[in-house]
Amino acid sequence: MTATDDRQAEKPSGGVKKVLPPVNKRVFIAAAIGTLAITVWAFFAPENAEGVLGAVVGWTSDWFGWFYVLLVAIVLVFVIYLAASRYGSTKLGPEHSKPEYGLLAWASMLFAAGISTDLMFFAVAEPVTQYLAPPSTQPETVEAAREATVWTLFHYGLSGWGLYALMGIALAYFAYRMNMPLAIRSALAPIFGKRVHGTLGDSVDFAALLGTIFGVATSLGIGVVMVNVGLNSIFGLPINPTSQIGIVLVGIAVATLSAVSGVDKGIKFLSILNVFFAIALSIWVLIAGNTQFLLNAFVLNISDFVRLFPNMVGQTFAFEDTGTWMTDWTLFFWAWWIAWASFVGLFLARISRGRTIRQFVLGTLTIPFVYIFMWISIYGNSALDLIRNGDKAFGEATMLNPEGGFYELLANYPAFTVVAALATITALLFYVTSADSAALVMANLSSHLPTPQDDGRAGLRIFWAVATGALTIAMLIVGGIGALQNATVIMGLPFAFVVILVMIGLYKALRVEAHRVDSVDQSLPASLARRSRAEAGQESWQHQLGRVLSFPSGNKARDFEREVLIPTLEEVAVELGERGVSARCGRTDSEGHFVQDGELIQLEVDGQGEYPFRYQIWPHKVSVPSFGGHVPRGTEDYYRMEVYLDGGTGQGYDIMGYSKEQLIDDVLDKYGRHVEFLQLQENIAHNDE
Repeated sequence: MTATDDRQAEKPSGGVKKVLPPVNKRVFIAAAIGTLAITVWAFFAPENAEGVLGAVVGWTSDWFGWFYVLLVAIVLVFVIYLAASRYGSTKLGPEHSKPEYGLLAWASMLFAAGISTDLMFFAVAEPVTQYLAPPSTQPETVEAAREATVWTLFHYGLSGWGLYALMGIALAYFAYRMNMPLAIRSALAPIFGKRVHGTLGDSVDFAALLGTIFGVATSLGIGVVMVNVGLNSIFGLPINPTSQIGIVLVGIAVATLSAVSGVDKGIKFLSILNVFFAIALSIWVLIAGNTQFLLNAFVLNISDFVRLFPNMVGQTFAFEDTGTWMTDWTLFFWAWWIAWASFVGLFLARISRGRTIRQFVLGTLTIPFVYIFMWISIYGNSALDLIRNGDKAFGEATMLNPEGGFYELLANYPAFTVVAALATITALLFYVTSADSAALVMANLSSHLPTPQDDGRAGLRIFWAVATGALTIAMLIVGGIGALQNATVIMGLPFAFVVILVMIGLYKALRVEAHRVDSVDQSLPASLARRSRAEAGQESWQHQLGRVLSFPSGNKARDFEREVLIPTLEEVAVELGERGVSARCGRTDSEGHFVQDGELIQLEVDGQGEYPFRYQIWPHKVSVPSFGGHVPRGTEDYYRMEVYLDGGTGQGYDIMGYSKEQLIDDVLDKYGRHVEFLQLQENIAHNDE
């Protein structure tokens, strides 16, 4: 019985019972203890916790501020390079895989998972603050107004989504193309080899898990105070810790139900609903507000963003004293994005199987950013317009009470009660979609998942949802949103070093795959020569033509499997074994895992090695092509037996009807190319030394 078969056991009634994925106890216990310790510390010694967090974040900003700025810039350049290079056509899955979700559902989930209530919070609070207290520009000037919105777009824009794209590509590539666990540690395998399955890998997943819970807690803390303000505006609910604790409890309860229901049900539905509500709210502000000004400002924002972005990417204010501005804004945002990168990257990988790297990068960098650009431009410019038309009191109040700025802005528009209710529902949905996605991902990070399609058990999701809620409450008691921001800057630092390793590991793996392709060119002449010798005098051209024009049924395809394909591959496996090379043959699933009823047939050579050879046959039904405007047989479909190699790379031809000798010749051709690839890798490794 294979490893995959071990996950299933027969019920007495004859049904199949799926065994729950085991918990990674070392990662889970370490992260749980760390989270609970900080939570208890904040509850019982809030003043001490606030002081320590403030001191540590000051040290982090002084010594690692440049590191955060440089790292985020490099990551953005790296993912754009991947999309534009030859690696961009690489699929995040086997070549025959198709995207699991449509464009709308995929875009909604990647946006809602990566952006939380904080977008509502900062879309008003940051432009106002950057206008009244900019880092270097003269306050309350036209230039300050133009830069204010662009600073917000910069902090919420391409750079942060570049981090998400990197982690999403790496995790999806190693899970769905290289058949490794859907975990951060898998991306480090090209660097550290099998050591990623031990303490080293556990340390990486622990750092990702700890960064995730603090990054999510920051967003949830902002969401809690936003919802509290909204309920105060509508129902008069007091703005105090008691109300916020109640909101956390309700939000976590809903998020837990959603996370337990899985991606296809709760998370997908709430994500789409969330996006529609947010769009409706933005359209109302656009129409009911100063529409002409907002449209003009939107176009100007585009121009200013393109003009200022290159300078902002590397801006550290080395020659200017901006006080705590860098810590409060750019460094906080970069640490926040880094802390969220493993969480969102894992979730994006989970929903992006079957897309190419180019499609993934293009979608991840543009689809959410277009929405973010629209949102920040509408709300940020509306707030600036209000201040510049004489309501400076609104600006000062927003700086002192940023969570109230969003609702204070909405109070200037008609039907405030209805609009505020919609805004509060949207904020709550932002809260829930972030919390449920985070609970799911944190459960996965603390589990040993048999396949990328598996998710952590429901009990783990519930635990992490509750733990995140408790941490959020504790940080709000310590010092509110400021304490959460400080904790994020600190906790994001360890995982920042993991991000560097992920880049190196992903590039090495993609380069290896490119070498596989290059090795084909070197071995092709010999392959053609062997085939010419093997086929000489054995098959007439008329027989070859007949095989090309045959369109076998499913029964004939199964007969070919049983009588020719499987016995031949088994014979090759036995011969390799007798020559001291480990090999096995059998049915596998689409990820290459051996299962009893798999849809693919696979010959695997050196399966435990660093570069195993896999010769896969995928029997699948396709439409019969028409000749001269008519279908040549009385059916519309037939079966092809297509060849796929390592990583699910399609070879583009059908072996249906091959003789035993032709099939062996084809296998040896491909294995010969693999040996050439191994030799090329050996030469490259030797030259690198």
